[in-house]
Amino acid sequence: MKRKLIAAIGIAGMMVSIAACGDDSGSGDSKGTDAKELTVWLTVDAQNNWPELVKAADAAVQKKHPGVKINHEYYGWPDKNAKLDAVLATDKAPDVVEMGNTEMLGYMVKGAFAPLDTAKFDNSAAWLDGLKASVTYDGKTYGVPYYAGGRVGNWRKDVFAAAGVKSAPKTYAELTAALDKVQQKQGGKFSAWYQPTRDWYAAMSFVYDAGGSIAKEEGGQWKANLSSPESLKGLNEFKTVVDKYMHGDKTKDESDRYIVYGQGKSGMIFGAAWEGATSADPKNDKTGKLKDNLENFVMPGPSGKNLPVFLGGSDLAVPVKSHAQALAAEWINAFTGPAGQKGLMGKGNLPNNKTDLATLKNDPATVVPATAAESNWFVPMAPGWGQVEKAQVLQTMLQSIGTGKKSVEAAAKDADAAIDKVINNK
Repeated sequence: MKRKLIAAIGIAGMMVSIAACGDDSGSGDSKGTDAKELTVWLTVDAQNNWPELVKAADAAVQKKHPGVKINHEYYGWPDKNAKLDAVLATDKAPDVVEMGNTEMLGYMVKGAFAPLDTAKFDNSAAWLDGLKASVTYDGKTYGVPYYAGGRVGNWRKDVFAAAGVKSAPKTYAELTAALDKVQQKQGGKFSAWYQPTRDWYAAMSFVYDAGGSIAKEEGGQWKANLSSPESLKGLNEFKTVVDKYMHGDKTKDESDRYIVYGQGKSGMIFGAAWEGATSADPKNDKTGKLKDNLENFVMPGPSGKNLPVFLGGSDLAVPVKSHAQALAAEWINAFTGPAGQKGLMGKGNLPNNKTDLATLKNDPATVVPATAAESNWFVPMAPGWGQVEKAQVLQTMLQSIGTGKKSVEAAAKDADAAIDKVINNK
């Protein structure tokens, strides 16, 4: 199971008040070049799944800097940020810290991380667009993408075969035609596509596919954009999906989608790449049939291109209070460079860059998530975005649309008004 918390954690509640105390020349230019000790905070994913990659990065740094001591601390996702917030208020900040990519913005806005020189990191010119966006604020780079996780379609081959569909759809017209056949055969209580209404990651994929966006930046100010013709086109298509194929509770989000899918009352989902396999786990599979009948596929979009997906993932940042910023940057590059990316891909992760991602398309086992991740989007990197997430503006809009409480146009207009009130606030 890939980290299901990554995309859901968000940055709500993480606006720490920290005064920046470094210069803007880029980490490693002048601070900590002769440090004798380095403290690295990672999540338990690295400790449990690829400890050898951590050791390799340590060895590379220690070869260049004999005698340097490298300390590692590992944290679970639910409690990492509380510990980080506490230590950032002291003079004992770690030198490297792993962040979920949706967690970065609140810390960048408040000046918690040191700016980095991208020229010092391998493959930085080829970073995946969504991951690059997650470490960029106000024209500066404050982190290095570590690895990614994307979203894919997952269908039940047995259910679709029973309706006469023998292969995964390649176009949106093929997808909807197949869903229509399944819905007709299975009846109204069955969800041909179980698509939780409040799943804003899926809904915004339709918005971006149609050429819309959540918000746009103009002249240094952000303005909500959900009422634009393009965004409304995407929202209307999402509503069509929910109306025609989603016959479950239309007030739910995606947090238990893999559990619902495992109950056997739906034909397909669009979610994180790990969800299908987790649904097929014997403890979740109530049908006894999913293990041999689930298949991932690249989601086609109404535009005729692949549906752009939200990229979850991890970044590595250097706290501005670190006393070993240059050494921290070296360790990050050793860990996220070519050898590290090869190791991470070997563990089933998507790499942080387009060059390595392209190699995964040659392997039948990885071609689907790699292809899907090529087209991606990320949240607006606006100072008040955390407040938008905390208020669940998008979820509220989508529930109003899905339940019929409001028209698409009215719900989008109300969401725009709510976003505009806070999106430019630090």
